[in-house]
Amino acid sequence: MMNARWEYGDGVRLVRNVKNDGTYPGMAVGAPLVRRGSIGHVVDIGTFLQDQVIYSVHFLEDGRIVGCREEELIDINDPWTPSRFEFRDKVCPRVPLTLGGETLTPAGAVGEVLRVIRDAPGGVAYHLHFAEQLPGRVFQVAETLLDPAAGWIPAGEEEVEHDASLS
Repeated sequence: MMNARWEYGDGVRLVRNVKNDGTYPGMAVGAPLVRRGSIGHVVDIGTFLQDQVIYSVHFLEDGRIVGCREEELIDINDPWTPSRFEFRDKVCPRVPLTLGGETLTPAGAVGEVLRVIRDAPGGVAYHLHFAEQLPGRVFQVAETLLDPAAGWIPAGEEEVEHDASLS
């Protein structure tokens, strides 16, 4: 087997919300399974498509065992900073975004979160894309300057479909 970062019994934290892709028994497709930030313990280690290590993680508080890829987990002792928004959430800056004194995106413009930066100086920040104003450009914006876009519920749910049969 490939090199596994964690072993049986190791504590891990989930860094992405996961939902049912239709393979988790007894739950509707799209139903949330485990929320990011949840802590679990590795109960099994396997592979998927011969090139990905899959950890079956028991999330005791949720009462679920879910298959997780290595990039979806961090060590239980690693620092964890919760965020208000996640990948693909729609947000609006409270202030115009400027560069060199020129306003590039007005306050209230709708942008999409491309990446969450939990270890940014000054707190959580996001890489944002404003397709209507600036196609192809990415801004890094502090969380404190953002609101959810109108009509968008910031579930903060970076939903990753999981194949429960891997668990």
